[in-house]
Amino acid sequence: MDALKDSFSSLSIARRLQPSKALYILDVSLPVCDSNFLAVSCSNHSVHLYSRETLRLLAEFQGHTAPVCGVRFSHLSPNLLFSGSADGTLRCWDTRRPDSDPIQVFRSDSTHSYCSFDVSCSDRVLCAGTEQVEEDSFLVFWDARMVQEVETGSKNGGLLGVFSESHGDDITTVKFHPQQSDRLVSGGSDGLVNLFDLSLGGEEEALVSTCNCNSSASSLCWTGKSLDQLLCLTHDEGLHLWDMASPESDDRLTLFSSPDARTLVQLPGETSLEYIVGGAWLSDEERILLVGGNSDGELHLLDCSETGLRLIKSLSGGHSATVRCFKWDVIGQALLTGAEDGQLLQWRPGAEEICVGQKDSLKSISAMQHKAKAHRKQAVNKDRVKMP
Repeated sequence: MDALKDSFSSLSIARRLQPSKALYILDVSLPVCDSNFLAVSCSNHSVHLYSRETLRLLAEFQGHTAPVCGVRFSHLSPNLLFSGSADGTLRCWDTRRPDSDPIQVFRSDSTHSYCSFDVSCSDRVLCAGTEQVEEDSFLVFWDARMVQEVETGSKNGGLLGVFSESHGDDITTVKFHPQQSDRLVSGGSDGLVNLFDLSLGGEEEALVSTCNCNSSASSLCWTGKSLDQLLCLTHDEGLHLWDMASPESDDRLTLFSSPDARTLVQLPGETSLEYIVGGAWLSDEERILLVGGNSDGELHLLDCSETGLRLIKSLSGGHSATVRCFKWDVIGQALLTGAEDGQLLQWRPGAEEICVGQKDSLKSISAMQHKAKAHRKQAVNKDRVKMP
């Protein structure tokens, strides 16, 4: 834990981006390579592109007509940025063309509303998880290399197929393995976390393991020195850490599990942990970083291991409302956080604050509904997925 403490003990606000209008920041993404970009999704259905170093606004991409469920940079090209939405589209944006239309649009059935998505490490496959439609929920796959005719082109161009039997409720999170392009995990409101090996064929063959988190899964993260462990967080603040090195084995090991991770750590004074923002594997420190918070915007950085949670550092004076997302910038050695106050903050060791944008702090805007259930008749060709 010493290396983790050394990394975060002197964090303070370096830059504060104030919103020009009331909105939530829902998700943040960074390119894998050394690129001066970072992207966020916002509650007004837009995607913003900022300078990684200065937080200066570079572009605003508009086109989604429903809540955006996430943003992801291409693994191989920092000039490509993907976004997914409940409007039933995944969109690919060219970061070199500010404020332009998407260069690709991916769709499936008209009744599909996406609430999660991810891009494989090879950039060859896109996967989106849908909300439940009638009795079914779907994992939808596309060949990301297929050139789509934007808006007017073939509706299902690039569609590889769907999995429809593995989840019985909304598929709330999907995550490709960082190094193995055929390995995918999905989690849903049904409490199931499924591991797939897409190289094995159709859904029945590809499903190699199922875990139960006994709640609605909110996020999944590959962890461990060999990236063969899986961290699962739930919407009711549960935490599970599984060893997935031998997923076909009946002796799959639960390394750690708690139905309420908030009870595992003692904070100083009368402060209590109200929610978990998310988790991340820090490869340099070989530790899991967990970020929790309070409704007033205070953040708590936690070390997560098989023995439980330990407080590393509390961060105050930044956000004024619930924090929705974070990202550790390995290249810039900075922590990025976004919240319901609309602020994007950059934290660096020993930094002095520079304000970017509006000077007046915005409190949290009124609660907004970011998710609409779909209950329309579903008819879709349940194709087997054949990876390109």
